[in-house]
Amino acid sequence: MAQNVLVVGELVNGALAATTRELLGLASRIAEGGSVGVALLGASASAAAPEAFSFGAARVYASDDATYDVFRSDQWVAAAEAALELAQPATILLSQTMVGRDLGPRLAFRRATAAAMDCLRVEMTGGALQVTRPSYGGNALATYTFATSPAVVTVRAKSQEQPVAATGAAGEVVALPAAGASRTEVVSRDAAAGEGLQVQDAGIVVSGGRGLGAPEGFRIVEALADAFGRDRAAVGSSRAACDLGWYPPSQQVGLTGKVVSPDLYVAIGISGASQHMAGCSGAKNIVAINRDREANIFRAARFGIVGDYKIVIPALIEALKAAKR
Repeated sequence: MAQNVLVVGELVNGALAATTRELLGLASRIAEGGSVGVALLGASASAAAPEAFSFGAARVYASDDATYDVFRSDQWVAAAEAALELAQPATILLSQTMVGRDLGPRLAFRRATAAAMDCLRVEMTGGALQVTRPSYGGNALATYTFATSPAVVTVRAKSQEQPVAATGAAGEVVALPAAGASRTEVVSRDAAAGEGLQVQDAGIVVSGGRGLGAPEGFRIVEALADAFGRDRAAVGSSRAACDLGWYPPSQQVGLTGKVVSPDLYVAIGISGASQHMAGCSGAKNIVAINRDREANIFRAARFGIVGDYKIVIPALIEALKAAKR
């Protein structure tokens, strides 16, 4: 059944964020012949419209007011509601980012409807929208349908396929109002310094836990990431290892850390507690290396190796090097 879908998009350096491109591809799949629109806010919103058209949007609801470049929820929610009035969508899609986490529940409350957060799958089944999201700390998946409209859905990054851009696509740009007054004042922003590929952006994540036994164990973990190639692999850590001071908190994967959805997640010396699994359950393949054959991580792993990581990892590194020769 055809339905209108509205994506609340985000811009990075003047272009569509990767998560917004994912949402446009998803919106095209579930619209079933309905209209796909995207709301873009910020100085480069209109300039990004051609890119949005190429990824499936028929309409871009845009405001080029540079005030929107800094996210203030009261200003963004007013602009999003203006886009809703114009688009009249049955489904509203947002990324599970700072923006989506804030706006999703606000829009749902204002529209007297429901919000499903951090979804991994969104699909139309028998003419009804159906979403699947982690529950019980990532130990189970729950599937929901909506009894109210519009349905508000935030989607986990990298859980959807990146669409292929269409050449020559065109659409309509509809103006949104400029930002009004805000009750929030952003005094300053401190960016965390980081080198190389960020753990949440990596296609391969190699993580170490307390089972490494000492902070020196992360040298072997880093060596494995090097063998994969730092252009596609990053190093993560469990909360236990971060709490012990073995690895920077910025690399923590878990419910209170980063949520990652790589193609490959290698868990080394990690027990698989629910807090950690909530951060990596979206991985397409989990490989677990642990001496404890009863460790919970093996229940979620596609492949498991029971053994001492000090013996297993060097052998894996040599195998990777041999495969590159």
